Amino acid sequence: MAGTRAAIRYARAILDIAHDKGVATEVNNDMATIATTINTNVELSTFIANPTTRVEVKNSAISEIFGDVNATTKGLFQLLYENKRFEILSAIALEYNKLFEEMNGMQKAIVTTAIPMDKDLEDKVMAKILTFSNKKILIENIVDPAIIGGFILRIGDQQYNASVANRLQVLKRELSN
Repeated sequence: MAGTRAAIRYARAILDIAHDKGVATEVNNDMATIATTINTNVELSTFIANPTTRVEVKNSAISEIFGDVNATTKGLFQLLYENKRFEILSAIALEYNKLFEEMNGMQKAIVTTAIPMDKDLEDKVMAKILTFSNKKILIENIVDPAIIGGFILRIGDQQYNASVANRLQVLKRELSN
């Protein structure tokens, strides 16, 4: 919990600095790359989270891995080095992305489908999204064959389940009563 609160504070500060410098979009791209890299690479996430690894070694490794990032992002690395907080870098990156999307009136819609979305399904999903939100929507498609067909739409804390698996569950409950 404390790490999350700290990550939000760092993310807000970096967003303010990046916005003032006019590089918020570039830093957002950096943060997306950082979050993806750390969250998909088990060795890197374990290395960053390891409390026995010296902060100088972490700083050197992070600076090497993410050497081509914006100067503002490098400033975050320096701040994390000074405060010995590299373990929350991934959380900061994720929070920055959320805050950046909020600032620009964007919202992420997570659409779970049994197969990758085609144009027809994407149009149906966008029609449903317009009933939930009037913001600019970024669609993220997650493929999960367990839902059999249809889709599950998640926007913020709202969910619309139009999956075949859900319909079968409802039918099963009705028949068992």
